[in-house]
Amino acid sequence: MDLDGIGVFVGVDMAKGVHYAQAITTDGTELFDQSVSNDQAAIEALIDQASEAGPVGLVIDMTASGAQLLLAVAAGREVPVAYVTGLQMRRAAELYAGTAKTDPRDAWVLADFARRNADRLTWLEVSDELLVRLRVLNGRDTDLATDANRVINRCRDAMVAVSPALERAIGHRLVQAGVRDVFGRWSTPSSLRAAGRTRIRNVIKKRSPRLAAKVTDEIWDALDAQTLTLPAETTWGEVISDLIGDLDRIQSRRTELATTIEEVFLEHPLGQVLVTLCGFGPRTGARTLAEIGDPTRFATGSRLASYAGLSPTDWRSGRSSNNAFQHRGGNHRLKNAMFIAAFVATQHDPDARAYYQRKRTEGKKHNAAVICVARRRCDLILAMLKNQQPYNPNRHQNLPIAA
Repeated sequence: MDLDGIGVFVGVDMAKGVHYAQAITTDGTELFDQSVSNDQAAIEALIDQASEAGPVGLVIDMTASGAQLLLAVAAGREVPVAYVTGLQMRRAAELYAGTAKTDPRDAWVLADFARRNADRLTWLEVSDELLVRLRVLNGRDTDLATDANRVINRCRDAMVAVSPALERAIGHRLVQAGVRDVFGRWSTPSSLRAAGRTRIRNVIKKRSPRLAAKVTDEIWDALDAQTLTLPAETTWGEVISDLIGDLDRIQSRRTELATTIEEVFLEHPLGQVLVTLCGFGPRTGARTLAEIGDPTRFATGSRLASYAGLSPTDWRSGRSSNNAFQHRGGNHRLKNAMFIAAFVATQHDPDARAYYQRKRTEGKKHNAAVICVARRRCDLILAMLKNQQPYNPNRHQNLPIAA
């Protein structure tokens, strides 16, 4: 992307209905500022108006659903679009006088910050249909995971109200289908005792056969630990049963969604490449591919690692030198996906396992060692995606051994 060719930077403070735009030339001349409706004709008119002063570059502060129309119009006009993250925006605003938080000021900060730091911004690529579908499906999966976590926490709180011992024993197992089946039918200590060990074990066995005997024993031990019936047990039981039903529906929807994500992921040519690398299944692979997007926008694996927040940050001040600490920024969705993939690889891939053990021997803790593995794999992942070549675990076997 030729950033030197941009003559006008248009900062757009995004909103659902009406955006606010500020146009500034590369020499700092303010051309215009105005409200822009979030519809095709208005966005096209904005680009045409700014284009009268030179080639245009748009700068936005969000990439969610409200920005999709603007991105599509910009792609059709071949207008580059830069994305300023929320953290970058807050830090940039502090560089300018005043503390006001208004749409005109935000749009002006976006435009002026971009013209001064064009080479440091994240310039968005034109996404293909499959990548957009992956991002939408990943977002929905994240929403469902959040909902499941909320329901589990509420259910465990309700279980504490009837039997703390039962919650300690079983609360962490509510993700198991067989356990949900039991508490969907018998949600209180009294009803569990009435059901008996055999019926409980048989219900668990239908969908969680490996846990049937162990979980049944844990439930019974918890029942033996508390013989007292707490107030409003029946009402709490109705709440638990209702929450278990909600959780079961959420988990079923996530299972269906995982199948759709896998189909879309494997339909993409780069998905078929990425899945050959140990650690990348449908969810982690889809998340990684959707967040990386066009691999050619990263010149090196170091750039990809920095974008993901996997590269260490140097700290040198006063007497302290040669210190580095974990980078807290970057794309957290990509970082989490690559961390999970690296963790799986340390369990199953000999090369990743050896590198992990090496870092542990050097004194790094578990998470730090896994992040080192993820950082090391950035170069490999980027090369695979750019060349569209599957992973070859035997790529070093025919090379001469260095003296």
